[in-house]
This record gives sequence, structure tokens and C-alpha cells, in this order.
Amino acid sequence: MAPIGGTPKNKKGILERLDAGEIVIGDGGFVIALEKRGYVKAGPWTPEAALEHPEAVRQLHREFLRAGSNVLQTFTFYASDDKLENRGNYVADKHSGKKVNEAACDIAKEVAQEGDALVAGGVSQTPSYLSSKSEAEVKSIFRKQLEVFTKKNVDFLIAEYFEHVEEAVWAVETLKEAGVPVAATLCIGPEGDMHGILPGECAVKLVNAGASIVGVNCHFDPATSLKTLKLMKEGLAAAKLKAHLMSQPLAFHTPDCGKQGFIDLPEFPFALEPRILSRWDIHKYAREAYNLGVRYIGGCCGFEPYHIRAIAEELAPERGFLPQASEKHGSWGSELSMHTKPWVRARARKEYWENLLPASGRPYCPSLSKPDAWGVTKGDAELIQQKEATSEQQQKELFKRQKFKSSTVA
Repeated sequence: MAPIGGTPKNKKGILERLDAGEIVIGDGGFVIALEKRGYVKAGPWTPEAALEHPEAVRQLHREFLRAGSNVLQTFTFYASDDKLENRGNYVADKHSGKKVNEAACDIAKEVAQEGDALVAGGVSQTPSYLSSKSEAEVKSIFRKQLEVFTKKNVDFLIAEYFEHVEEAVWAVETLKEAGVPVAATLCIGPEGDMHGILPGECAVKLVNAGASIVGVNCHFDPATSLKTLKLMKEGLAAAKLKAHLMSQPLAFHTPDCGKQGFIDLPEFPFALEPRILSRWDIHKYAREAYNLGVRYIGGCCGFEPYHIRAIAEELAPERGFLPQASEKHGSWGSELSMHTKPWVRARARKEYWENLLPASGRPYCPSLSKPDAWGVTKGDAELIQQKEATSEQQQKELFKRQKFKSSTVA
């Protein structure tokens, strides 16, 4: 078994690591994990917990670090000013976007000092773009977050969770103003972004905008995401462009998802648990990502620390060490050899867990769902956002629309 923990050393930058061929392990999902723990509200999914419950954010960062993460992303997902005041959200008025972003940076930097981890400041898609605001207006939103990241001296920047490559390009162009490396990930599948731009072309646009690392995050499971990354890789090769590849998919099985991803599933967001990937699924994902040439490997929604540990354990031979969290976790269940029951002791081997097909325990449940598939995107009247809370009448109209769609979608 590889030694636990890596040798402490001066921290190298993200591009130094990737250029040297090192494997960089990202962290996991924050909004889903903290919603389950009672610190994030589903719907807005905004990160005010960095101010209201800093101990919860700090502990989750610490657990990802202990599990093997080399990068701690600031908990600034959906932390743009327009999102913090969208549809009745109180955060902009009560706290301000600046304070949320500052607190998130401080917590991530504090925990990163406990290990060999880099801090990445992150921005994501905005209500302003979905409402068809101008490029200048959208970039001004990103720039407010960038001012905080610059002040807090984060190690690099990530533009993540973009359904439209156009907005992601605007984000990359804005983040490049800071003079530090920029990564960009889209929440798209093999069909491309919501305006039909295919993954290969998306990757080319992102690199031409200045991104040094490109890839996908969220919305789809590892199998689908790696198909998308393969198309991105092929697109970059055809254009004779070079960039490092980055993968941070869901920890949910989503073979039935359409173009919009898991937010279309009727189980989103409160009944996704039957779809959770096992740690052994993550071993397979990590190996397949590595074989594809991906060197920045992490996760998004659904990824808990034990999933990140599985990435670190699968790639321990290449990295030369195991994470601290492996002190209590034997290779492929080897610790089960200490169990009192002989049939459980018999499971202390790789062949057992590698070939297991887990049962759901839900005899009346279908294996797949019928996604909502409304098919709306930026430019559609239904996606125009508002500061006021959603009214009861608006909700009634949505219920009627949903019932109609459910009865007509094949």
C-alpha cells in the first residue's frame, strides 16, 4: 500500500502541477451536501452559509482536503449579486455579495493551509444572462466577484456551471483580467450547450478566450461527462489547440437525462439518493478519466468526501501516496477481514466489490425516469428573472404547465 499523506513541500501552482503531469484532485459538491445537512436552501442554492454557518463550510472543506483534494474551491457558487437578490432572496440585502464572497475565500484559504491544497475562486452562470442582459452587464456581475478574489489572492480561478458557452466565454474573458490561470467547465452533455454548440467547438471557444483548463462539471454522471470530454479533446486536437482537461461530474447515475441534465429529472433535488454512485463506481470513473488523459479529476453535486477518497485511492499508484482519510479505509474493503461474521469477511477482496451489481431495494420503482424536458433556455420569456419572490399565481401557472407537459411528453 502507498504511504499515507504526501511529502509536505512548497505549494506549486495549478499549471505547474498539470504541466508536470501531476494528478490534481478537485473537491466535491457543496450545495447538495450542505442542503442535506441543513445549511443551504434548495431552490436558490446560494452560499450564504459561509457567513451564517462558517463552521459547516469549514468542516466540509476540511473533510475534502483529508480525503485527498488538491484544490479547495471557494464556496461562491451562485454568489453573484443578481443571484443573491433573485426571486425574493434576502442575501443581497442582509449580507451583500461582497461579504459572502469574502467569507468564502477566507474559509477556503484557512483550510488549504492545513495541507498541500490550492484555493480556486469560482463564478457560475447568472440570472442576468438568462434574462438576456448585455455582455457588458453580465461581465460587470462577474467583475464584482473577481474584485474579491483578487483582494484575497486566490491561487487560480474557475468559471463553472455554464449551460451556454457564450456566457462561459464572457466569464473567462473577465477572469483573465486578474492575471492568474483560469479553468472553465460547462454543465453540458454530448449534445452540447443549450444553443446547440457542440462540445468540441465549446472547448475551442473557451481556450481561445483564455482558459488553460477546460472541461465539464455537474448536470451529468461520470459516464456521460467523459463522453463529452472526449468530444472536447477531439475538438481541441482538430483545432491544434492545447489545454488541460478537467472533469467534475455528478455522483448520481443519469443515463436517462436529456440535454438539460439532472435538473429535468422528477427526482431533482429531494429524491436523488437511489441514484448515488458507490465508491466503487468512483474508482471506475477515476481510472477511465485518467486513461482519457484527464488530469484534473474531481466531482460536483452528490460527491461526498468518501467519493473523493475513492479517486485518491484509485490513483494512489500514480500519485505515490494515499490521503489521510485512508487511514481508516483498507484497500478494496480489506478491513472487512476483521469482521465477526464469516460471510462479511469473505467480502474483503477487490473482485467482490468490483463486480457487485447493487440492488436498489425498491421493488416498485422504475430503473429510469421520464425527464420534464421543457426545452427552454436563454432568450425564452419563461426564463426572465425577477427580484420579487415567485407569486402564488406564477406557481399555479407553472403547475398547470408541468401537468400538461407530463401528459404530452412521450
